[in-house]
Amino acid sequence: MFVALPPRRKPVIRWATPLLFAVLWACFISLQVAPEAVERRWITEWGALSGGLASLDAWSQAWHDGSALRLFSALFLHADWAHLLGNLVFLLIFGVPAERAMGSRRFLALFLLGGAFANLVAVIIIGTPDRLVIGASGAVSALIGAYLALFPRTKLGVVVPLGLFLQFVKVPAPLLIGVWAALQLVFTYIGPAFGAVAWSAHLAGFAFGGVFALITRAGIARRLRRQRGF
Repeated sequence: MFVALPPRRKPVIRWATPLLFAVLWACFISLQVAPEAVERRWITEWGALSGGLASLDAWSQAWHDGSALRLFSALFLHADWAHLLGNLVFLLIFGVPAERAMGSRRFLALFLLGGAFANLVAVIIIGTPDRLVIGASGAVSALIGAYLALFPRTKLGVVVPLGLFLQFVKVPAPLLIGVWAALQLVFTYIGPAFGAVAWSAHLAGFAFGGVFALITRAGIARRLRRQRGF
């Protein structure tokens, strides 16, 4: 009697999400322990300057002098603890399954390119040269968009307050993420944080992530089949 043995495959290490998590924390702690003057200078020099890329001439100049790289460096700067922790929570919720499906390199490319694109849209839409765009919210939004494209039938757990009790329910991901996207659209124009949050970056990152996942879907499917031994 012969028994087919499953192929011995080494477990694949997912390194992109832990790496991003650690780098975001390290950058924030570095800013917090630095003197106030140094912190202000780092944010000014590495944040994405709003309105600085609103014309073709400015865009060309930015590529020549290297200031366009601030679209990437701004992803690792956060204003406060709430700003950072909010992005880290969504990075873990949506990043871990997305990286598992996409692979670490493709996932890292999505985070960086999606975040830079979101920042670019934000600096063009805001258009005032005296304001900075910082934070990984656009990149995290790209992960959410990719998650929805990759797992459209998934259900997410949500804690709903019912009087004095909390009820854990599962909600279809498209519905929950759709509500999130609608709120981003509303907050772009109205809301208590209007003008203080680059909501347009959230929407741009979300759209980028969905398109990125759909474009690379064939490669992701082949990768998943290889992992399963098909």
